[in-house]
Amino acid sequence: MAQRLKTFYLNSVVPKLRQQFHHRNIHEVPSIKKIVINRGLGDASQNAKLLDGSLQELTTIAGQRGVITRSKQAIAAFKIRQDMPVGISVTLRGERMYAFLDRLINLALPRIRDFQGMSTKSFDGQGNYSLGLNEQLMFPEINYDAIDQMRGMDISIITSATEDREGFALLQALGMPFRTATID
Repeated sequence: MAQRLKTFYLNSVVPKLRQQFHHRNIHEVPSIKKIVINRGLGDASQNAKLLDGSLQELTTIAGQRGVITRSKQAIAAFKIRQDMPVGISVTLRGERMYAFLDRLINLALPRIRDFQGMSTKSFDGQGNYSLGLNEQLMFPEINYDAIDQMRGMDISIITSATEDREGFALLQALGMPFRTATID
């Protein structure tokens, strides 16, 4: 079963972007390649229970089990040795990617208190967009009573766009709520 957002992308967004950017070929139209959800856990090296709970939360939010990221080198100032767990990462592609993006745009972001819209300054120069969330409670899958601590996450939306203007137009056409109608 095709995701609602993917069907919307193919039927509405592709023709609109193709006309807007004068693409001759349908494959030139920017698309979303993957979404990477990352959560850094500085305390995970001392507390394994914290790591398991956070991994379970991210699995619930993303719909896919994450991988534990480990430190590459020892840093004495942070009390980290090599190969200690320092975070969790999930890479979403395909149907799960569209399902997560649909939930993010339509359910999670509107639940943020005093939400003014997403910043347009978070593009990386190549059409990819990154955003940081302060808490996990905005996702309806998370039970408030089951969490022990508020933890944020970083979400990177990687697109096939070659410039920020195309990436912005793609995300805006998909329904991402930006503060301004143009990119800075």
